[in-house]
Formats: sequence, structure tokens, C-alpha cells
Amino acid sequence: MTEKWKKEWFSNIRGDVLSGIVVALALIPEAIAFSIIAGVDPMVGLYASFTMAVVIAFAGGRPGMISAATGAMALLMLPLVKEHGLNYLFAATLLTGIIQIIFGVFKIAKLMRFIPRAVMIGFVNALAILIFMAQVPHFIGISTMTYVFVAITLVIVYVVPKFIKSIPAPLIAIIVLTIVAIYSDVELRTVGDLGTITQSLPTFFIPDVPLTFETLSIIFPYSIALAIVGLLESLLTSSIVDDMTGTESDKNKEARGQGIANIVTGFFGGMAGCAMIGQSVINVKSGGRGRLSTFIAGIFLMFLIIVLGDLVVQIPMPVLAGIMIMVCIGTFDWSSFSYLRKAPKSDAVVMLATVSIVVATHDLSKGVIAGVILSAIFFAAKISKIKVTKRNVNQNLVFDVEGQLFFASVEGFVDSFDFTVKQSNIIIDFSNSHIWDDSAVGAIDKVVMKYQESGNTVTIKGLNTTSQKLVDKLSIYDDSHAKLGTH
Repeated sequence: MTEKWKKEWFSNIRGDVLSGIVVALALIPEAIAFSIIAGVDPMVGLYASFTMAVVIAFAGGRPGMISAATGAMALLMLPLVKEHGLNYLFAATLLTGIIQIIFGVFKIAKLMRFIPRAVMIGFVNALAILIFMAQVPHFIGISTMTYVFVAITLVIVYVVPKFIKSIPAPLIAIIVLTIVAIYSDVELRTVGDLGTITQSLPTFFIPDVPLTFETLSIIFPYSIALAIVGLLESLLTSSIVDDMTGTESDKNKEARGQGIANIVTGFFGGMAGCAMIGQSVINVKSGGRGRLSTFIAGIFLMFLIIVLGDLVVQIPMPVLAGIMIMVCIGTFDWSSFSYLRKAPKSDAVVMLATVSIVVATHDLSKGVIAGVILSAIFFAAKISKIKVTKRNVNQNLVFDVEGQLFFASVEGFVDSFDFTVKQSNIIIDFSNSHIWDDSAVGAIDKVVMKYQESGNTVTIKGLNTTSQKLVDKLSIYDDSHAKLGTH
């Protein structure tokens, strides 16, 4: 066993085991809730959470990150389950895994660098809001005792760590308050109220669907959407955990690992899953750092269902809701309020747009993609400002071009020239500019031709090497009156 694997698996045994137990307890209501969203039996989500966590512990690229059934993925599955049934969902899960492995092989994680910081902040804040909104039905307007248990849970998770650091505070809250709820016989909603838990292990089977092109045409649109959303959420969560722990991770390995985990999940009766920011934050805040924490989360989840199923269904929902509220408070980037004041207006708009779209649609991918597109538009608008100044030098009329010349700035470029000039020597100096595309070369051609139609001699100078090559390659203008090159 290499030093790297020893470090990732056994350098933090106590912390990883205890945090894994906390995560397993927090996974149960989430998995059941997401199963209901997807329109499937609660065990489909629980089996997915078990297999995803266990497999990703070995195959993932980010130690300590939790993968399981998620709400973002569940929303995408609902139409498929309604129209074609459960077996098609399992087949789509298998294909999702295959697509994710392909993405990993082709190093899709490189695209992460195109996600601006404003989008990342918006993504994190939107997730915190969504996690909180998911808890609201479990404690608002139910009973006074529900509020009391939520409040006590929050007191425990924030106060206890000041005195007891060896055991994660959320675990203490779950055990103590579950015992209190059982023996005091108070009326509280429990995990059992969410759905029926079957005390049995998942079994291997091949989805019962025809192996035809028609089947592929049905599941492929769902699989590609699940693969993209799953990787987007996983890679962004991976970056967040990187920041929280001050460590690096292998994003391409994570993409391949997500694919392997989904393939295994599809063969064991689970729905497609991905990384979960809420549970990952719980894991890190409870002391989890290594792969062992993810593995324990999956194994202990199954142990809870099979061995302690009768006790698990009695865990009060207000306690788990309180823990998730703690996660929301810890996940939300509170510095983003000052960020809104200090950051450029375009970045603030991008952040707010990302949050708004994710919260409105409950779809992380739509918010992130919209944020990236909006950032690109603002960036293009910012750098499309081009300046052309005119000066006379030794009977030559010189136009100095400053800025980036590409499709978005060509109109301003052409409009900046004085085409009333006749019978003159004109020099267009690109020393402070760069030519980016065919539209830019076309604009230069247009300016040159307009001047030459009035009997002017035109010289292009100051092109850098890259711009010169592009002009030489794409310019349609070839006339002895114009010198396209360095002067």
C-alpha cells in the first residue's frame, strides 16, 4: 500500500469513523425525500446512497467528499419514471455512468477554470438556500415541540463542541434527542413518516429493458442531462471541499469515479447520484477528511437500515432539520453581502442571477450555465471597447488603434475612422491592439478598401506575430496600394 493511500484512508481513523456515522444518519431522510421527488420507492434512493458512497470512497478523486442520491438529479428523473418505469431509470443510470467515465477520460474537469468566482459564490449560496427550503416542511407550522427540538439541536451543535471535541456534536444531538423523544412520548414527526424502510440488502440485477436503438433514444437525453448535472455539482462541491480543507483533489479522477459509482448503482437498483454539498460539509465539519469517512457513511447507512431499522424510523425529523440548518449557516458565504458592495457591478449581477435561477428552478446546472454565459457576455462587452485616435506625423495621417479587435468590437472600430480623407498617406498602427478573429480581419479589409477608393495609400503597422499570421491567412484584400504587415 502506497503512502498516499495510507494517508487518504488511515491518517484520521477516529475522526473519519465518527463523521461517517453522522453523515449516514443525515443521509437517510435526504435519500427518502429525493426518492419521493423522483417518484420511486424510498429504498431506491437509500440503495443509491449506499452504493455511491462505498464505490466513490475507492474510485473518487476527492477524499472525504460524500456522494449519494441528490435532489438535482431526482428532479431530472421524474418524467422518465412516469413515462417508462423503474427499469428505464436503472438503464439510464448505467448510461449516465458510462458518459461520465468518457467525460473523465477526456479531462472534462478542465472546463472548471471557465467558471468565474461570482458563479461559485452564487452556487454555494443557492445550495444553502435550497437546503434550508427543503427543511422548512419538517419544522414550520407543525407543533410547538417541533420548534423546541430544532432549537435544542442548534444549541447542542454550536455549544457542545466548546466542551467536547472527541465526538461530533451532531451525533450527540441525534442520539440524545432521539432517546428523549422515545421516552418522553412527545408528538414529533419521525424519519418513519417519510416512507417505508425495507430491512434488506440490494441485489445485483440487469435492468429489464429491450436492448434496442429505441431504448437508447429514450434514455440518452436523460442520461446526458444527468451526467452533466452530476459532474457539475460534483466538481463544484469538490472545489468547495478543497477550499475548506486546504487540500487539492483530482477532478478528472472524480469524474471517472462518479461514472463508476453510477454504473454500480444502476446494477444494484439505485437511482443516479452525485456529490452532495450538504453532507460533504457535515462530514468536514464533523472531522471527516479521508476516504474512510465516505466508506463508513455508506456502510453504516446500510447497517442502520438492516440492523437498526426499527430505531432509525424513530429519529425525530426536527433534530435532522436542525443539523441541516447548521449546514446551511455554515455553507452560506456570509461575506457575499460585502462582496455585493465591493465587487464590480457585473460580478454582483452574475452572483445574484446564479442564486435566483438556481432557487427558482431547483436546478443547479441552469443557474451555473446562466451565470457563466452572463459572465462571458459582460466580459465581451468590457473588452469590446476599442479606441482609435488620429494624429499627423510628417505628412502622414496616423490612426493609433488601442484595444482588442474581435467580432464584438469591429463596428466601433470601423465607425472610428474619418473616411472623408482623400489622396493621403494613411498609417493604421496596431501596436496597442490584438487581432482575434475573421471578423476583425474583415473589418481591417473594409477600412483599407474604403480609404483606397478615395485614392489614399494605406499601410498597416505594429501587428504582433499572432495578429500578423491571422491577417496574412484571412485577409481577402491583395493590392499594391496597401501594405498589410509591419511597417
